[in-house]
Amino acid sequence: MSQPIARAHLDRLWGRGREFLGCDRAIMGGAMTWVSERNLVSAISNAGGFGVIATGSMSPALLSAEIAATAKLTDRPFGVNVITMHPELMALIEVCLDHKVGHVVLAGGLPPGAAIQRVRQGGAKVMCFAPALVIARKLVKSGADAIIIEGMEAGGHTGPVSTSVLAQEILPAIREVPVFVAGGIGRGEAILGYLEMGASGVQLGSRFVCATESIAHAKFKQAFIRAAARDAVLSIQLDPRFPVIPVRALANAATKRFLEAQRAVIERVDRGELDQKAAQLEIEHFWAGALRRAVIDGDVENGSVMAGQSVGMVTEEQPTRAILEALVGQAVAALSAREASFGEAGKGV
Repeated sequence: MSQPIARAHLDRLWGRGREFLGCDRAIMGGAMTWVSERNLVSAISNAGGFGVIATGSMSPALLSAEIAATAKLTDRPFGVNVITMHPELMALIEVCLDHKVGHVVLAGGLPPGAAIQRVRQGGAKVMCFAPALVIARKLVKSGADAIIIEGMEAGGHTGPVSTSVLAQEILPAIREVPVFVAGGIGRGEAILGYLEMGASGVQLGSRFVCATESIAHAKFKQAFIRAAARDAVLSIQLDPRFPVIPVRALANAATKRFLEAQRAVIERVDRGELDQKAAQLEIEHFWAGALRRAVIDGDVENGSVMAGQSVGMVTEEQPTRAILEALVGQAVAALSAREASFGEAGKGV
């Protein structure tokens, strides 16, 4: 298969995703707090992908300013990721609708039906995360226009099931709406594999952290470039009485101190010095501001260096366009090589 034919085949494979997102390449940028802001988001969209602003804990006013600033940097479509647990969820949705954002991603938990309906009533498409087939079906019935499935290999807050298992469970069963696959994807061959399984597109986060346009601190980027897949580990919970939300990040000094902090809090509870509610809050507050310390301030030892297991495939700082072109090139090369291999096998028959 020649390169032009392979590219045309790839375009057919992710045609549904391209049409849904309104971009040339159905590759979404994962929403990473402090990283997925105007510069990286616009760079991804300008390069033919689909950038997504990470709202994180932004206020409606801050989000409004960020959307406006992004729109000045690109005339291509981009989306906004809103955390469903945000206390001003509906106000953030109104900001997105006021700015005519075409796609709103509801993340961080099962979204309220009212949020899904408001996004749709406002003329935008709503995308939701589904950690299991039963939830994917429920979201589609509730009005989700697209589903994102994200495996445990992903960075940041993640679930307990791997991307490959979720893909096998959900892709054959959900056909009514486009499904995008995320978690641990770092090369074009993997993208091709999921497209051939029925995905409409993919979402990548860690791969874009070291983009030239990313505002992440140089030390944060160097931590990614030096890291191997096994360095991106899940946060450890010491006692089931005190749940720890699983977060995948690079192991560092803060990771060790978190274990020590949990142990100290548990001992204080056991001695009767602290009640369970206060103890849980103390554990949860350990990481307050830790992501900003790492991403913006460059304190990669005391901050939280959230990273997916695909971090091992991040080996240098590159322009966003070069990253996207490399991913597409790998998928096209895989298609071409496969056809050539089949041809050689046929000659031997």
